[in-house]
Order: sequence, then C-alpha cells, then structure tokens
Amino acid sequence: MLYSLERFVRIPDWRLTTAEILYHMPDHPGVLQTFVWQKVDHAPAFPELSRFLEFWRREIEGPLHSVRVASAALTRPAELRFANGQFVLH
Repeated sequence: MLYSLERFVRIPDWRLTTAEILYHMPDHPGVLQTFVWQKVDHAPAFPELSRFLEFWRREIEGPLHSVRVASAALTRPAELRFANGQFVLH
C-alpha cells in the first residue's frame, strides 16, 4: 500500500530551473553562442527567469535566438511503503 502526503501538505512549487540560452554574437550576427543560466525558481510562472531574460533584452547587446527551459522539483511528496519480510545476515 502506498501513501502520499501531498494531499495533506502543500509546499510551494520551488524548482531548480536551468535555461539554455542561444543568442546571436553582437559582432557576428550569423554566429550563435550558448549561455546556461541556473537558479531556484517558482513554477510555473518562473519569475526569476523572466526577470533575467528582461534584463538580457534591456542590457546585453546579443539578441536572443531561443531559450530552452528545464526544471526539477526540489521537494516531492513523501512515500511510505510497508514491507512484508525480514532480511537476516548471519
């Protein structure tokens, strides 16, 4: 039998968020460069990532080509399982 504490405790959905940002080099617009950004952010709105991308558009000369985002939950519901057995060593 499997029990989940998710229905009892609601933890805000903070996630480790990674963004792979491809941007055009300012001096060579035909060349793409990669920048990787990583921070703990709140899903699904990702306000930290949005602020960073707004800063990029406002302050950095390299125009954005694309942004690929991945996120992984930092906290997950606990799982409890009952075991039927005993293991004895010597």
